[in-house]
Amino acid sequence: MGDQRKEFIGAVLDIAEGMMVSGAEIDRIEGTVTRMGEAFGAKRVNSFAITSSIVVTLEMPDGETLTQTRRIVSSGTTDFTRLEALNRLSREYCEQHFSVEELKKRLDDSKRVFSNLKYYIGSVLAAAAFAVFFGGTVYDGLVAGVFAVFICAFSLVAPKFCPNSIISKFLCSFIVGLGICAVCRLVPNLNADMIMIGDIMLLIPGIALTNSIRNLLVGDTVSGLTRFTESLVLAGALAGGFMLSIVLLGGSI
Repeated sequence: MGDQRKEFIGAVLDIAEGMMVSGAEIDRIEGTVTRMGEAFGAKRVNSFAITSSIVVTLEMPDGETLTQTRRIVSSGTTDFTRLEALNRLSREYCEQHFSVEELKKRLDDSKRVFSNLKYYIGSVLAAAAFAVFFGGTVYDGLVAGVFAVFICAFSLVAPKFCPNSIISKFLCSFIVGLGICAVCRLVPNLNADMIMIGDIMLLIPGIALTNSIRNLLVGDTVSGLTRFTESLVLAGALAGGFMLSIVLLGGSI
């Protein structure tokens, strides 16, 4: 029984971590952990989450108390598909009360919902649409879409060799900026600023910044300030990367 309880807390922490790195709000994460713990049979559930750590404590009816802590080392991204799958899994567990083994199996299955192809297609369409929306030509949109492919590939590969999101975002924006400036030098009719605007929209931490304000408004001050600061630093890194590329190759755009 003790091992099963430990496995359950581990599975719940996996769900909570997945929600955290997918862009979920703090109160959503804590609420999910609490409801799943109560569905498991805990008399009382204490959950605490910030952007870098999650703590779960279960007080069982027989008097046993179990606590586990999970350190979150990845700042994550925005993945609503993954987040919806984890939300659905937590609701199914609360309704059906299936075994811990089944919970872990379904958790493993939920990790396969991400589609790289859809990620690439969506990013290309978004970058091209934003470039045109902000005043660029169709050709600007096409070039922005091409560089969006590189951004997607870099975002998928970067965590393996550069886990620091600030440095990886700076490198990505700098390399993309250099590429855009170089292409615009070869094709003078292109608008480098419009292309950059389209591509930078894929990188700015908009959802994270929105969630930080929401956390502050609902009373999660520590998490709100942490995520707000991180969002500002990331935005600064993106701006710095593009600015440096413009200084080196673009001049005034």
